[in-house]
Amino acid sequence: MAVAPVNSTQQVTQSAFGLDFQSLLKIILTELTYQDPLKPVDNYEFVSQLGQFSQLQLSQTLNDNVTHLLASQAATQAVGLIGRTVDFNSGSGGTTLSGQVTAVSFSSGQPLLTIQTADGTTVGDLSIADISQIR
Repeated sequence: MAVAPVNSTQQVTQSAFGLDFQSLLKIILTELTYQDPLKPVDNYEFVSQLGQFSQLQLSQTLNDNVTHLLASQAATQAVGLIGRTVDFNSGSGGTTLSGQVTAVSFSSGQPLLTIQTADGTTVGDLSIADISQIR
């Protein structure tokens, strides 16, 4: 399955700039090392920068976890449809067909359904968004 587990304790979080928190701290340390002695960085400004980097890291971690949660939820929802009869949009002329979900596959982490209609036709690679009713 293409869905990765959410593991917040061992996950290496990357900021929006592709740097981890330690790299951002090294940048701040380098800035302090080479600052102009006649115009030192104000303590308030320094603490503010650290807080901003910390918030950036937390926001990125939250975003990653929500993305994993949504992928897991979509996978669970798709697997729950196996064996169920559904109505779906066929895509050709906007007609609605009915059939039983026989399989779920994953492409780029997104679940795709395979449905067998009453006349024996197999329709594959349908998104959950194509389902209009579940019976």
